[in-house]
Amino acid sequence: MTSSSVPASPVTVVVRYFASARAAAGTEEEKVELTAGATVADAVQALRELHPGQLSRVLDAASFLVNEVAVRDRGRALSDGSHLDVLPPFAGG
Repeated sequence: MTSSSVPASPVTVVVRYFASARAAAGTEEEKVELTAGATVADAVQALRELHPGQLSRVLDAASFLVNEVAVRDRGRALSDGSHLDVLPPFAGG
């Protein structure tokens, strides 16, 4: 018996940008398609490729939320329909 290998479906992630990340990306929100098993780090790399220039610098300093939970490990896998929030450092007091 041979098993047939079915390719895994890609995942679509909704990326939401805040503050300077929004300005650098030129949009408030977008859907990004990633390969199955993609991680937060993979998503960040895809965003760098989609928006070369100023967003890359913002991403270096940003923190991220996945489905409104802070990400401590960028190796965290993303599932289809996840929301990835890009939060640049905020100043204030």
